[in-house]
Amino acid sequence: MSQIPTNPQRRSLIVGGTALAAAPALFNIARAQGAAIKIGFPVPLTGAFSTEAQDQVRAAELAIKEWNAAGGHKGQLCELLVRDDKLNPGEAATRTLELIEKDKVNFVVGSLSAATQLSINAVTRERKVLFNSISQSDAINEAKDWSLYTFHEALNPHMTAGAVARYAFPKFGKKVVYLTADYAYGHEMVRGFERAGKAMGMQTLADVRHPLGAADYSAFLPRIQALKPDILVLCNFGRDLLNSAKQATDFGIKQTTKIITPVLLFTSRLAGGPEAFDGVLGGTSYYWGMEDKIPSAKKLNDAFRKAYGGAVPSDYGALGYAGIRSVLQAVKDADATDSTRVSIALRQLKYDWYKGPQFYRKCDHQSVQSVIIVESKSKNMKDKNDVFNVLAIESPDEKNLRSCEEMGHKVTS
Repeated sequence: MSQIPTNPQRRSLIVGGTALAAAPALFNIARAQGAAIKIGFPVPLTGAFSTEAQDQVRAAELAIKEWNAAGGHKGQLCELLVRDDKLNPGEAATRTLELIEKDKVNFVVGSLSAATQLSINAVTRERKVLFNSISQSDAINEAKDWSLYTFHEALNPHMTAGAVARYAFPKFGKKVVYLTADYAYGHEMVRGFERAGKAMGMQTLADVRHPLGAADYSAFLPRIQALKPDILVLCNFGRDLLNSAKQATDFGIKQTTKIITPVLLFTSRLAGGPEAFDGVLGGTSYYWGMEDKIPSAKKLNDAFRKAYGGAVPSDYGALGYAGIRSVLQAVKDADATDSTRVSIALRQLKYDWYKGPQFYRKCDHQSVQSVIIVESKSKNMKDKNDVFNVLAIESPDEKNLRSCEEMGHKVTS
């Protein structure tokens, strides 16, 4: 009897960083490998947002693993191509162009910063490649930057700041100071707060701007304290949020002023600790503690815990998962991998991957979704991840978005 030759591809396969054991369902594995769906994933693995970016990668890899373990689409598996955009618009555009022209990706999901997502979108839009952004931005949905291939999985600043303002402004006073990261994210958040606060008679005492990636806020805090605001809004992100919250606490701002932030990051809270963030209130797209009430949150958390040694997904990590899941579901729905047909299918998608119902608004492809209002805990924490109290959840509602007409879209009945 002749010996059956060994075929390494029949024993195991590495796809998207995940080892899959050979099985009858993967019999035609060589063909599946050759026709792999490729998703480019540019995120800032280095820089001020690296912690959040790494969590996005982990969650995106989980989505790829689940897709491949289920056999993909008609045996067609998926590969995730992660690239470091270094939090730089030029670098983001270069990496995206390489992903499309050299690596031949089918789709792009990613971007963690308003500083990079418009440059990524410019590249993908010109080449008619679907891009699902997982970073906050108001501009990406506006008609001047939008296309059939442009989708926005994340919350946007208008939604986020509006929800936090509606909850917090009536409770803590009328006089507001903004400490703002001086780029699109910070500017758009301030605009969202001021727009929501106008109807409540809120008074902006100052918009104090700092450079992205600032380490020292000592030059700004005396001025803020001298203005005697009722509310200080930290319109910044990642390491900037962590540093400014810690230094504002050390400076004694909390003794007279309520500190709020549009996005209260799970990762920043873990890094900063309970004292620095004690009493800070903010919004978020997701908090793992919602799992007691939302079945899809429990499902994601359990899968993430199993994959990553008991860790739970962060807010921005969950966006990495959802951004991938949405695109891959649209592949199934379209029964295709070309961006035009998948984009048309994605426009129709109604889904619940991790936080409750979501859908993309037709005119601008913004994901309509809930906003969670949380406050940092400093006592009675069950474990290291039990860092927030959920104060309220603003339900998905198109009325909380800017109108399609305001954003430059022509709407026909």
